[in-house]
Amino acid sequence: MPKYVIEREIPAAGQICDADMQAISQKSCSVLQGLGPQIQWVQSYVTDDKIYCIYIAPDKETVLEHARQGGFPANSVAEVKRMIDPTTAE
Repeated sequence: MPKYVIEREIPAAGQICDADMQAISQKSCSVLQGLGPQIQWVQSYVTDDKIYCIYIAPDKETVLEHARQGGFPANSVAEVKRMIDPTTAE
């Protein structure tokens, strides 16, 4: 199943309080449950003004539907074509 990187532009994302982050996460999980097991949230990285999310999904449209239903921005959705890490250098 393909993996996607979603870029979400959210001003002051890095300053979102724990309670609000929990509510956002709960909303995301609720939408995911409604969409079924074919889409999975792997993890997210929060920076000052963006959240980068990693999802496994059958296609880009499913990722965009999750964003639409959850009310989340999805400014960029890119399919991961390959992964590399320090062991790639060996």
